[in-house]
Amino acid sequence: MKTSTVTSAFLIILLSTISVSGQKSSQPSASAITEEIIKHTGSKTIPNTVDVIKAGDPQTPVNGIVTTMFGTMDVLKKAVELNCNLIIVHEPLFYNHRDETAQFQNDPVFIEKKQFIDNHNLVIWRFHDYIHSMKPDGIMSGMIMKLGWQDYVSHNDISSFVLPETTLTGLLQYLKKVFPEYTFNVVGNPDMKLTRVRLAPGAPGSMMHIRLLEDKDVDVVIGGEVPQWETYEYVRDAVLQGKNKAIIFLGHIPSEEAGMSFCAGWLKGFIKDIPIHFISSGPSYWTF
Repeated sequence: MKTSTVTSAFLIILLSTISVSGQKSSQPSASAITEEIIKHTGSKTIPNTVDVIKAGDPQTPVNGIVTTMFGTMDVLKKAVELNCNLIIVHEPLFYNHRDETAQFQNDPVFIEKKQFIDNHNLVIWRFHDYIHSMKPDGIMSGMIMKLGWQDYVSHNDISSFVLPETTLTGLLQYLKKVFPEYTFNVVGNPDMKLTRVRLAPGAPGSMMHIRLLEDKDVDVVIGGEVPQWETYEYVRDAVLQGKNKAIIFLGHIPSEEAGMSFCAGWLKGFIKDIPIHFISSGPSYWTF
């Protein structure tokens, strides 16, 4: 009787294990999904890309996907609540471009974040180089939709716009409606009239900003961020010289985050039977 009971119990455990294993094996792994995503960008292989898995086991079966700008603690917790274990971020997970962590091994912030990821079997993959390589650029596509400027694209260049004539103040008032939770840093005459705008999201560097501003057909550049002693001072001198130029810095997150919302919708076009959600990482800081 005891032997029969033990045997029955063993069979129940064995069958349960087979069932669970079968269920897991039917789900694609994180590495398989990221490879499929790269294939769908239509891009050639990008050497030395940052678009690699930053944390977690690449062979983890994926039961849900979250796209976001930054894998903040809040984003990771919301992903767990949604039963999503593949988090696709646009920017670094661990505070530097290459996510180098040797210097953080005894850091309590890094340790707690890494433990949370490990404890919940999360996989974090960065999607930066390849989404920008899409034609058209996936981040820029999302930003155009967010701004509602589809009809103002100039010369089929999705970073260039010809708007109905307005003033710098008028443009800022519009941007504030689009990004109500953010503040902007601005250099320029509030009353200057403008129509020609270039979008330079993220952090492409001051030389990119300056090259755009040198163009006689550009009135205003809308950027993400840059060191204050670079583009800011260039534009300040331009304004003091009487030139009709201005720059608006939205901040890195608002200048690109809509692209990761666009990404979630794009993924749904070819990744089936796996829930996909966009989670906003929100502002990094508040202003006083």
